[in-house]
Amino acid sequence: MDYRFFTLLPLCALLLLGGCATLAPGERDPRDRFERFNRSVFRLNQNLDRAVARPVAVAYTKVTPQPVRSGVANFLANLNYPTVVVNDLLQAKPGQLAHDTARLVVNTTLGIGGLFDPASKLGLDAHDEDFGQTLGFWGVPSGPYLMLPLLGPSSVRDAVGKVGDHYTEPKTYFSSQSLSWGLTGAGLVSKRASLLEADAALNRYFDPYSFVRNAYLQRREFQVYDGNPPEDPLQEYDPVGADSRSEP
Repeated sequence: MDYRFFTLLPLCALLLLGGCATLAPGERDPRDRFERFNRSVFRLNQNLDRAVARPVAVAYTKVTPQPVRSGVANFLANLNYPTVVVNDLLQAKPGQLAHDTARLVVNTTLGIGGLFDPASKLGLDAHDEDFGQTLGFWGVPSGPYLMLPLLGPSSVRDAVGKVGDHYTEPKTYFSSQSLSWGLTGAGLVSKRASLLEADAALNRYFDPYSFVRNAYLQRREFQVYDGNPPEDPLQEYDPVGADSRSEP
């Protein structure tokens, strides 16, 4: 059994004990029941990002040509694409299952292991499905918002979903743990590099934490309902409203 997901539990416990940050007065978002804890984790993640993740991503973009970075991103996306196919099946979407299976086969063969993306040129565009979305598809509520150490924004439902995703990723079953961890690290660096241009925009917001939370929850609802979320007349929080005000 792989225990990598449980290595974060002691860190979570410490943050929970120390997450006594004072919240500014005002109305609370009912979706964010653990806001004190979440803000503590958000600050931790920001500090780790400034100290490690961002400098590594900047160095990666400087020394690696764009075509190589694109090939790495394509390869890693294709490597994890079985997760999409499995969740197509779990959501009983036969048309999308056939589409995504064909995409995986084409990119793995004609795309040389996924380094290239000929499937998109053939009209087989990528979908984004995971176990958290599958749980939501079958009616499991998202539960409170949750900021995870290192892993970033989530919810109680999506945190459970990450465990399911772990067992649908091919690298989980590699005999070499060093290779598995190496691919995980490469994925984190590649993803962080793709977000570098968003850093300046995020820093302009009055409360980056609230903006990240609201954007994440809006995006997940959009994904769970395949782009057609139901209207909620009781919803009082604009996903990019007052919490994302820019500083003057």
